[in-house]
Amino acid sequence: MSIHVLVVDNDPIQSRTAELNLNKLGYKVTACNSGAEAIGLLLGKKGDEINLVLLDLSMPEISGIDVLRKVTPHRPDIPIIIHTAHGDVQHAVEALQEGAVDFIEKQDGVERLKTCIENVIRINRLQHEVHRLKRSSDGQVHFSDITGSSDAIEKTKTLAERAAQSNIPVLIKGESGVGKELFASAIHGSSARSGKPFIAVNCAAIPENLVESVLFGHEKGSFTGAIEKTIGKFREADGGTLFLDEIGELRLDVQVKLLRALQENEVEPVGAGKPVKVSVRLISATNRNLKDEVAKGSFREDLYYRINVFPFTIPSLKERKGDIIELLEHFADIFSAQENKSIRGISDEATKILCQYSWPGNVRQLENAVYRAVVLCDGNMLGVDDFQHIISAMDRTHKEAKNAAIPEDGFIALFDEKGEFKNLHDFEGELLQKALGHYKWKISEVSRRLNIGRSTLYRKIEEFGIVEEKHKDNAA
Repeated sequence: MSIHVLVVDNDPIQSRTAELNLNKLGYKVTACNSGAEAIGLLLGKKGDEINLVLLDLSMPEISGIDVLRKVTPHRPDIPIIIHTAHGDVQHAVEALQEGAVDFIEKQDGVERLKTCIENVIRINRLQHEVHRLKRSSDGQVHFSDITGSSDAIEKTKTLAERAAQSNIPVLIKGESGVGKELFASAIHGSSARSGKPFIAVNCAAIPENLVESVLFGHEKGSFTGAIEKTIGKFREADGGTLFLDEIGELRLDVQVKLLRALQENEVEPVGAGKPVKVSVRLISATNRNLKDEVAKGSFREDLYYRINVFPFTIPSLKERKGDIIELLEHFADIFSAQENKSIRGISDEATKILCQYSWPGNVRQLENAVYRAVVLCDGNMLGVDDFQHIISAMDRTHKEAKNAAIPEDGFIALFDEKGEFKNLHDFEGELLQKALGHYKWKISEVSRRLNIGRSTLYRKIEEFGIVEEKHKDNAA
């Protein structure tokens, strides 16, 4: 990822100088020579591609101040640095009051420019991260917060957006690490219950003897260790959304009580004498095939049909490889802000390698990989060396796949029992036997693979006395 800077200056020499300096620092640059052109660019479709603006104040017709006043109300997310001539500090202060984030004099060197831009980018990332965390804690996550634009993820977002328009029970399926909780949070944040509690519970992480208490609550003294009353997750989510992740891990007896809570809209805390009314919207998630679990008797059929009203599957990262670059850039931004580092992005070489990896742990694995890389990185770009743990995993996977392609019995010994080389006749017989077994006695296939005629193959089978396994059994 490269930071894209828009240089706005009507002086072609100053514009070109700024462009060359920014290119030296590794930034992508677009230049325009008027305030009107800058406004059109920043408020148009291409405005989404701009990460930062270096803006001259003294321009004819539309000044830098005018550009700020036009752009800032619509695009407060784009930081604007004033690029001012010496002695124009008073106007720069006015620009700061209009929404500019900093100013730098044109005669300042490249190092000052670099420091200014890196500080602005770092602050901007921190502000985005604070805003994101606040919205998440307030239950205001939206589908725009889900990174990715591949067809696979866009189709999934469309389905989830439809689910958000009602209180219909949703079942989110998908491999571990694909982002099931993020989708559940976005459904809640886009629903009529937005702003009410969003309570997430990982059913697999609750000790078996505490599941009922965690979900439905308990009275003080109702069991050993119950030193105070708890209301349970259902009542915490009252008016909002309850997200039950890994719902397939629940015991059958808890499934019965969960079904009753959903049907009656009430829960009975452990040790309580009467039920309590609740209003929750249930979103469930699983990485299991619940239909198979029903067939095995480990998941109740009635509960399955109760929660499986609106199912959809989040694609794995293998099915949305086009999103890998976006995800890498997204997490690099987040963790650079968290770790207070001036990382501008990921090198092309590292990106190319990471896009080839299968990511068995999906988005969660990618997120953790970038976090580790950011912590290890000493420069301003994440490179191949910062992802050595992923490259090592790729090497292991490649070796395992290569070894798996060779059957365990796919070798022919060179030596006989006395330690002497076998003769060619013995080699030929053993080779024929291995080939016939490997291709399940499909004569045409063996003939083609060994490049011998079918009649020759039949003659050699007879010559070496090779018998198909099933024939041996029948003979016995």
